[in-house]
Amino acid sequence: MLYNLLYPLADEVALFNLFKYLTFRTGGAVLTALVVAFVIGPGLIRWLRQWQKQGQPIRADGPESHLLTKKGTPTMGGFLILIALAVATLLWADLRSHYVWIVLMVTLGYGLLGFLDDFLKVSKKNTKGLPGKLKLAGQITIALIAAVWVYSIQREPLAGTLAVPFLKSVLIQLGWFFIPFAVFVIIGASNAVNLTDGLDGLAIVPVMIAAGVFALISYLVGHAVFANYLQIHYVPGSGELAVFCGALVGAGLGFLWFNAPPAMVFMGDTGSLSLGGALGAISVVTKHELVLAIVGGLFVLETVSVIVQVASFKLTGKRVFRMAPLHHHFEKKGWAEPTVVIRFWIIAGILALVGLSTLKLR
Repeated sequence: MLYNLLYPLADEVALFNLFKYLTFRTGGAVLTALVVAFVIGPGLIRWLRQWQKQGQPIRADGPESHLLTKKGTPTMGGFLILIALAVATLLWADLRSHYVWIVLMVTLGYGLLGFLDDFLKVSKKNTKGLPGKLKLAGQITIALIAAVWVYSIQREPLAGTLAVPFLKSVLIQLGWFFIPFAVFVIIGASNAVNLTDGLDGLAIVPVMIAAGVFALISYLVGHAVFANYLQIHYVPGSGELAVFCGALVGAGLGFLWFNAPPAMVFMGDTGSLSLGGALGAISVVTKHELVLAIVGGLFVLETVSVIVQVASFKLTGKRVFRMAPLHHHFEKKGWAEPTVVIRFWIIAGILALVGLSTLKLR
């Protein structure tokens, strides 16, 4: 909004010329989201605590320590992230960009689904929220709208294609199959982050790391000169998503202030479903879906651990892990919660560096 209002006045006020630079607006989005989160955080958490009374219901079949350490902590802290993220994006992004609205639509739509899930858990005082089939139907509907929207506005040679990391000129033409593929990526990313969100600070830092990586990717693929130099596929208009990613980093930092151990609030499905969906949608727009699987490899590992655990138990009656998702396995082995969280952060950082290497190793 600031860009749309102030940049046209750059001829009259030289200072407004700054708004044409994505780097300036991305930095502004980071700081704005951070400030908004700090300002509204305490009041929002007090309200959630008063409303929820007993806090988020804790799984009886989870780690025993959680029944003591997590009891009474309110959920739906994702509201804090979404408000800060939306305000900063709307202030600093070019609102003429279809890509900004696509990613915002997915983020807020999935946030609404997560809110309904959290609301039912809190109101019923159990861990069963929105019915799985209904939640999946909502995710598919939102992702389908986003996928069709992206497919309709991207032009040849990018329309309906899949780019392959490390190969500079390879574009696999998926045609209409691109739409179900994009839906799968968005839903998969959303649920993967949701599965990872089980310990204080565990999910939000890898999300911020991934957002930082995709801020750079969005900027580069949206810049014809840099895209040509790095031999990556140029996606006109995608650079504006760097502002969104910057806002996500700032909102995540603000949330982490309150979510750091011992957490004052949990993000809940309101946050985890929306943040994962946002990362999936950004990867679809920038043609870096496969890179997301690398950068977000921690989320992939957590998801695979659940799939393996369920498959093994149904087929053999035996469990591969002491508990799934993977972070609970290490808790069961005796690792302290901060140890699990920080080591998983390190893994996320390493995977982000590997993902960034795909920009140059071609």
